[in-house]
Amino acid sequence: MKRNFTTLLCAVISLVGYAQGQRTIKIEPEDSHKDIVEKAAVVVPTANQYAYKKLEFTCFVHFGVNTFTRKEWGNGFEDPKVFDLQNLDTDQWCRTAKEAGMKLVMFTAKHHDGFVLWQSRYTKHGVMSSPFKDGKGDVLKELAASCEKYGLKLGVYLSPADLYQIENEKGLYGNLSEYTDRVIPRPVEGRPFANKTTFKFNVDDYNEYFLNQLFELLTEYGPIHEVWFDGAHPKRKGGQKYNYLAWKKLIQTLAPNAVIFGKEDVRWCGNESGATRETEWDVVPFDQDPHQMNLFPDLHGDIGSREKLANAKYLHYLPGETDTSIREGWFYRNEDEQKVRSADDVFDIYERAVGGNSTFLLNIPPNREGKFSDEDVSVLKEVGKRIRETYDNDLLVGAKGETAILDSNENTYVLGEYGKGTYVITLPQAITLNRFLLQEAIQTHGQRIEKHVLDAWVNNKWQQVVESTTIGYKRILRFPDVTTHKLRIRILEARSKPSLSNVSAHYYTPRPPQLEISRNLNGQVSIAPKKSDFDWKTHGIDVNESISKNLVIRYTTDGKIPNDKSPMFSDPFFLKSGVVKAKAFDKEQTGSLAEREFGLVKKDWNVKGTHENEKNKPENAIDADVKTYWNSGSGAPELTIDLKETKTIRGFIYTPPLNFKEGLIEKGIIKVSKNGTSWRTVQTFDLGNLINDPTARKVRFVKKVKARYVQIVSNRGAGGSSSASIAEIDILE
Repeated sequence: MKRNFTTLLCAVISLVGYAQGQRTIKIEPEDSHKDIVEKAAVVVPTANQYAYKKLEFTCFVHFGVNTFTRKEWGNGFEDPKVFDLQNLDTDQWCRTAKEAGMKLVMFTAKHHDGFVLWQSRYTKHGVMSSPFKDGKGDVLKELAASCEKYGLKLGVYLSPADLYQIENEKGLYGNLSEYTDRVIPRPVEGRPFANKTTFKFNVDDYNEYFLNQLFELLTEYGPIHEVWFDGAHPKRKGGQKYNYLAWKKLIQTLAPNAVIFGKEDVRWCGNESGATRETEWDVVPFDQDPHQMNLFPDLHGDIGSREKLANAKYLHYLPGETDTSIREGWFYRNEDEQKVRSADDVFDIYERAVGGNSTFLLNIPPNREGKFSDEDVSVLKEVGKRIRETYDNDLLVGAKGETAILDSNENTYVLGEYGKGTYVITLPQAITLNRFLLQEAIQTHGQRIEKHVLDAWVNNKWQQVVESTTIGYKRILRFPDVTTHKLRIRILEARSKPSLSNVSAHYYTPRPPQLEISRNLNGQVSIAPKKSDFDWKTHGIDVNESISKNLVIRYTTDGKIPNDKSPMFSDPFFLKSGVVKAKAFDKEQTGSLAEREFGLVKKDWNVKGTHENEKNKPENAIDADVKTYWNSGSGAPELTIDLKETKTIRGFIYTPPLNFKEGLIEKGIIKVSKNGTSWRTVQTFDLGNLINDPTARKVRFVKKVKARYVQIVSNRGAGGSSSASIAEIDILE
């Protein structure tokens, strides 16, 4: 009876707390560090931000002319006729997203190339000039209908960068037009708006164009729940500036339930590879009032620790979004070379992102048939199955403890003592778990917990299972199997009195692990379970044993998919060059496919290139170790390799350094020679955006060439770097 009263009381108090909490708090000059931390403890999300947090897993859809040109970034010169979409199945997109457990679809209505995928009144550069449904097609309209059909929310991506408006002779971007009072939307004869709301802004031509298109998107396609502003800019012109404050007023008026990504509502996670922070704070310090800011910088590293708060002028609630793609690249290119993430990989990111106080935005690029490809669909269905099997089954049902954290009610919670709290949960019988979920009452008490521990009663004593840091909206703790009938949560450090609103225990059924294929300098290939991205406190438990006890690895080198008749891997084997494919088999289950292409064996090669210290010497680029790298320093950004004998080669693989951003090669030239003195250029290459997605890139030659010497020359480094860096270069035979 006492617990029920406490639960009810906390629910009532929560209403008061919500009124008291603030999204943004100004720091006064007389505030001490302790005062600042206290203020951070009462920063809470808006209703829109909290609803956004509850989306958890969302779908990104990159689609447009790049899908048909097979490019990552268009150039603005694309003929609309290349968008030759014969079939479109947005129902399939939404049905697949729903099966994966996603709750919102974010659509690239206009990417950097400026090509629009809806029937805009304000441009002819889009679907209206394409063969798609004889110029009458509207991709966004069909998607909006499918989202409504499948119960998904809709978000729109409208790129501020617009290469068509930059490159077009009469383009509006950077045309140096005057700022004058303009009425939004600008009337267009024969195309009246059903929504009669109007705005008056003092803007130039391009901002007017952008606002007009925003008005269309926000008034003619149903409720919009997120507006996504990309910070990438392939090219600028005329000192063009964006009037974001005007954009914001229009969005907040026309889409009152929407959050704005890239501004003061939601922030970018800082990478495009699915990496997450172990400690993810949503309360972020600012030097100025974020509600008056026009530009928002990307936030990297530690963004919200006590140390970071010390010099704050404002404290602001700004949740993170982890965005990455299921394929290599944002747009669809092909089925044979463009690799797809495995279900293991996507599920791991889901647990790290959603279970690490972030929202997971996964890009699924439709193919040229207007559908998600079969491989992508298969992965998403498996991920959705794993999410449901694991997290729809709470093992704490029937347990005794604080009712407020066991009732699955987000509006009830318990408050600990200042900076700490301890909660014991007793079960009627022993359970086996390897996942534990915790949530704070962020909507009323903000994010406060800085360090916590989960203990289990094993062998008649408490044993620590796992230790972690922040919780926020949700934390998923992952650990080896533990069997117990009693659990204990200990909050060790917190800002003010920590809240806890929900906990649950789960069991993830292990699958055959994702495999990792490697080859040493002598050409010996090894295949092993991929090392986990997170570090478990094993306490003497064999983690691999909990993953699989009857693991068999089978592989091929002939391009075929491994099956139960393929060779079994036991010891390293020699491979001159080629593709290795491998799968793990465990009883009735088959793991995901792992594959890797290897170039020529590098053992006897010589290499030349400038460098400024031994740590970054040229030999590192051919040592078969991705942890080492070469950097040219202030010398010529080129690397010359002597293969020791003439070979017929068909391309190369460039692997960038993992933790060194300087000198990542973006564009370059590859040259070959038979004697080391007479050189000819084979072709130029463009490796794309490596800063945010530092993964290996493969370049195939138009024609095979014979050469003994190969030279890689960097013409442009990512971020404007003048040096060149290479972790590994593989030459393909």
